[in-house]
Amino acid sequence: MATRTGPLADVTIIDCTMALAGPFGTALLADLGADVIKVEPPTGDMSRSLPPLPADYANPNAKDPAGCDFGGYFASVNRNKRSIVLDLKQVDDRETFLRLCESADAVVENMRVGVMDRLGLSYEVIAARNPRIVYGAIRGFGDPRTGESPYARWPAYDIVAQSMGGVAHITGSAEGSGYPCGASVGDIYPGTLIALGVTAAIHHARATGVGQFVDVGMYDATLLLSETAIVNYGYNETVLGPRGAHHPNLCPFGIYPALDGGVSIAAPGPAHWQALCEAMDREDLVTDARTHNTHLRSRNHTFVEQVVADWTGQRTRQQVIDAIGGRVPCGPVNTAADIFADPHVRARAMISEFELPGDNGRVSIAANPIKFTATPTNLHRRAPLLDEHGDEIRAEFQTGGNA
Repeated sequence: MATRTGPLADVTIIDCTMALAGPFGTALLADLGADVIKVEPPTGDMSRSLPPLPADYANPNAKDPAGCDFGGYFASVNRNKRSIVLDLKQVDDRETFLRLCESADAVVENMRVGVMDRLGLSYEVIAARNPRIVYGAIRGFGDPRTGESPYARWPAYDIVAQSMGGVAHITGSAEGSGYPCGASVGDIYPGTLIALGVTAAIHHARATGVGQFVDVGMYDATLLLSETAIVNYGYNETVLGPRGAHHPNLCPFGIYPALDGGVSIAAPGPAHWQALCEAMDREDLVTDARTHNTHLRSRNHTFVEQVVADWTGQRTRQQVIDAIGGRVPCGPVNTAADIFADPHVRARAMISEFELPGDNGRVSIAANPIKFTATPTNLHRRAPLLDEHGDEIRAEFQTGGNA
């Protein structure tokens, strides 16, 4: 294996996750230079077959070989990892897994409560082999080791976490039935938190020689995203309704219509409000009894929002940005095409290209959003073929056996 660089270049993670939440979290660790070894069953991660798919894609278990056995969904959250196939229901492969854990800094999994325990691969078993190991777990409702939830053994997906954690209510319809956030925040945010928790626990283990169990519940994580709703109810039992396009307490602070889409404007403070009023040619509102301070603008939010909407609604997104950009916090509501064209994305190198295996050309995925200019990584960003590094990993860890 080539020498790795980056702030986590000396960290080894055994990644026993599938789908989105777990793989996203371990991808963040891989982005920072960690050697993430993805352990997959003989059939591979279920997400390998999800679109978009390359031209010569074939299922990893197909009889005919293919140039690539994964699609874009898998590639985006399994970049920079190595793959080894282990059937954890088999004694020899379980022993290989434990041998990997003996030399690793952390193991991360996102199976339902009890699955790893029944396989004989619980935190306690692994910690007996490596007391310094950090064991990261993502569950729908957390692990009983850190607090027994009545839902602990329920299965969960992103939409369940969004619903129970309050996100779907905040983004929902006025009727109150709820509506999911467009992004898979019920997976992405727990994945982000597991990366943070595992990194902190590795730091602690290296200082003390003692590992620990790191538990992230998807429900728990989405509660943090519902912070405003939780605080309002906890303070005076006010249940906030669906937020819609505007903030419940700040004004103006929301998304407004333009001739070609939407534009966000946030001007709750006096300096930004004055700059916005000047751009709208409504300097009278700076001293108006309804709008001359933040509290009054919030109380009269319907009036304020309509004034701003009337102004933006006569302009394109770019015309709004040209009028107030740099003086008032604002930005267009971007599509994926807009993002690819945005000079910020190019300047910050936020979209990376890599070669797909086989005759599939180059594809683009999101790059590492955390910039470590003093400790750059040398990663190739490509996702692994199924068991692509199996022999290599066995040789490095001297496990023997076959996939």
